[in-house]
Amino acid sequence: MPTVSYKVTLSRKERDELHEISHSGKRAVRTVLTALVLLAVDRGECQTVKQSEREIAETLHISPCSINNIKKRFVEEGLDAALKRKPMPSRGKKYDGDFEAHLTALACSKAPEGHARWSLRLLADRVVELQYTDKISHEAVRQILKKTNLNLGKNMNG
Repeated sequence: MPTVSYKVTLSRKERDELHEISHSGKRAVRTVLTALVLLAVDRGECQTVKQSEREIAETLHISPCSINNIKKRFVEEGLDAALKRKPMPSRGKKYDGDFEAHLTALACSKAPEGHARWSLRLLADRVVELQYTDKISHEAVRQILKKTNLNLGKNMNG
């Protein structure tokens, strides 16, 4: 699949704004980096020294693909979209309070036969076995129990 080569041509106003962003020292690093990329790939009238995208990427310590993504956002959506980072989509909560209550109650119960106490892996296996959830990692169990401040197998005196 051929890649599209986006051509960035900045207006005088855009160029001035990007210069201000890249030289003010009062912006997020990602915003400054984006401004520097756009200034470097500008095909406008002020460009005297042309650098290849590979040279720009090496100079700024980013990938050529990142440069292409910035150019694409600028060409398709404009300067503001290129400078602002898109918000990450919310993943939502995987386990609700009811599940957490069941897990906590299970962790506080007597350990299974043959075990001195519950392990995170035993708890993860048991909640799946009891069909509280389809699957869960022992790390997720740890994080949930950490939220509830439950200390498994720890003597409270030290």
